[in-house]
Amino acid sequence: STRHKDDADLQVMMAGSTFRKVKSHSWKKPRHFRLLEDGLNIWYKSRWAGRGHSTFLVSDVEAVRQGHQSEVLQSIADEFPPNLCFTLEFRGRQGNLDLVAETPEEAGAWVRGMRKLIHKAKNMDEKERLDQWVWDWFLKADKNKDGRMNFKEVRKLLKMMNVDMNEDHAFYLFTMADTSMSSSLEIDEFVMFYKMLTQRDEVWKLFQDYSSDGEMLSRGELENILRIEQQEGDGCVEHAQELIDRYEPSEMARSQGSMSLDGFQLYLCSQEGSIFNTSHKDLYQDMSQPLSHYFLSSSHNTYLLEDQLRGQSSLEAYIQALKRGCRCVEIDCWDGPDDEPVVYHGHTLTSKILFRDVIATISEYAFKASDYPLILSLENHCGVEQQRVMAQHLELILGSLLLRAPLGGEAPQQLPSPQAGGPKIGCETLTDEVSDEDETVNPDPDSPSTDQGSAECPPDPSKKVESISTSLPFSQPSQKAKLKMSRELSDLVVYCKSVHFRGFQHAQAHYKCDEMSSLSESKARKLAKEAGADFVQHNIRQLSRIYPSGLRTVSSNYNPQELWNVGCQIVALNFQTAGLEMDLNDGLFHQNAGCGYVLKPGFMRDSELPFDPETPQEHSGYAPLRLSIQILSGQQLPKVNQKEGSIIDPLVRVEVYGVPQDLAKEETSHIQNNGFNPVWNETLNFIVHNPGLALVRFVVEDHDKASRNDFVGQFTLPFTSIRPGYRHIHLLSKDGTSIPPASLFVNVSTSELTSGPD
Repeated sequence: STRHKDDADLQVMMAGSTFRKVKSHSWKKPRHFRLLEDGLNIWYKSRWAGRGHSTFLVSDVEAVRQGHQSEVLQSIADEFPPNLCFTLEFRGRQGNLDLVAETPEEAGAWVRGMRKLIHKAKNMDEKERLDQWVWDWFLKADKNKDGRMNFKEVRKLLKMMNVDMNEDHAFYLFTMADTSMSSSLEIDEFVMFYKMLTQRDEVWKLFQDYSSDGEMLSRGELENILRIEQQEGDGCVEHAQELIDRYEPSEMARSQGSMSLDGFQLYLCSQEGSIFNTSHKDLYQDMSQPLSHYFLSSSHNTYLLEDQLRGQSSLEAYIQALKRGCRCVEIDCWDGPDDEPVVYHGHTLTSKILFRDVIATISEYAFKASDYPLILSLENHCGVEQQRVMAQHLELILGSLLLRAPLGGEAPQQLPSPQAGGPKIGCETLTDEVSDEDETVNPDPDSPSTDQGSAECPPDPSKKVESISTSLPFSQPSQKAKLKMSRELSDLVVYCKSVHFRGFQHAQAHYKCDEMSSLSESKARKLAKEAGADFVQHNIRQLSRIYPSGLRTVSSNYNPQELWNVGCQIVALNFQTAGLEMDLNDGLFHQNAGCGYVLKPGFMRDSELPFDPETPQEHSGYAPLRLSIQILSGQQLPKVNQKEGSIIDPLVRVEVYGVPQDLAKEETSHIQNNGFNPVWNETLNFIVHNPGLALVRFVVEDHDKASRNDFVGQFTLPFTSIRPGYRHIHLLSKDGTSIPPASLFVNVSTSELTSGPD
């Protein structure tokens, strides 16, 4: 498009370049890359000639690193100078693309050009974004590149867009849009076609209900929608004017203080029309309470990109976790050659990385997503000599970022707040008996348990204590002798001294605010069921870290909600594994500026009034709510199966997670063959006994009667962050990245539960 013609860097990209794609020290192959005319997609293939090629979206790239800024490029640093090398870093869990250019000029042009395009994609407003999608579809469908589209191309396009429309209706829309009567659509005619295609009856109906002339909403009428339907209290007058200024495309309407259907639809599809309360996107919570009053986003075996037995140990895994706001990362340290400690999953085939490289990576990325304290969970299996080396690396590399003494200088009376801690990194120590590893855990509570020490369950080194901590070296079973802890390393521990958990009474009698316990998921679950109220009280004063069972060798996760329900702060998950558990984690920590700290609800910080998640109705603050969600429609849901002509049969399921009584799922029926604009108009009802702990997950699936439904997209958010009224839910992929313009349109209402439960 014309915007790119006058930028020299983008011209280089559009002309195309040949780079070496590098996967390892020995795997380096030429690949051709070029920016397509739309300025949105990068095209690449292994040879210029021949058929097969791939594309990826510029908006899928999060950042561009220049020079030897990835493990892979560092491994070939002696072969290619840094001014030829750059790394494209993708969103979500997709791996990096490491490239080597032929000249520094070409590398520079791609680095600058990509950064400009990424910046532009991030700063588009709703209207530009919409134009961009339309343009994108047009270019995809205009197969012979003559800048116009005949009816055959339009039919193909509808299939690509996940629309199964009968031919007569499609032809009718085509002729309506073909104002030049040329039997083909040019781009402006195609824009009209797209508009008719995406005409939203349910939005039009709402507009009609409030517009006196059926053409426009006056500011007063928009105000009524905001007050009555969107349940916004004060400030409706100002807000109505702001929305007109921001979303109304027609200058004429803006000057008259009114809003057209186009403007109204843009508002509903924007972040302000989203189900997620925009004020919760900012840092809105009190950050001055003791650390034990917060939930922390926490990662387990952070160094792994895949499974626990053969997976790749990687610095990239730390970068990905830290960019997602993780505030507690784990490092498994073992004695390495040349007096350099290494990080890997001990006694397994996972690859090894240097401890000092891990610390250097953490130093660079620790505070990119959050300004609040980061906890390093050092699971230490090193001898005293290499423990000293670890201490030196921590001090030298982290410098002033490392917390070396209590804040304020005296012995701590209570844990510091995230605010007081600020951008600091803390560590912690621990002896062998702190570990809870004598139990062989069965990760699935419903399956029969395995006897301790039976043949198929050898004690698993991953069950070693994993706290913000260093446990003593993992000794072979024959040497029972306790190995010494180096003074240099234990001196770096300030607030998190790991102690063995000996029961709630013992913990209370010997209370020290700077002691914490690490528990395996099964032990923590058992305590939560048997003594929930005691666990909640314990977690008001002290930190608890929970880690997955050692038998989860494929890096599967456990449901963190059960442990948040009893106030456990550090519930460590395998960040590298997508699925429900990470959706819940992302859903909880998406709020509060994504800083990785979420303040626990008031009733979980109150030592006067005990709270037990098993019996929420016995708490004096019990105030259950009715949640009613009308699922109206879906928009442009992605295809699950890329086969030509396959179109999804979508259904929506709403799941509630929280205290045991609140666990519930309800789903709509499925719609045949329509992922483009399915309409359900079905209402799902829930009773939520404890709104303060509840998370609500919206899932779209492709119905399949023969096998399991395929996942299409999801969005999870705290019950307390839901905005009532007509709202869009912007769906996320399995990896937690956005998949615009895929969305659901719903009408949400909550009310007090006056009568007893149904």
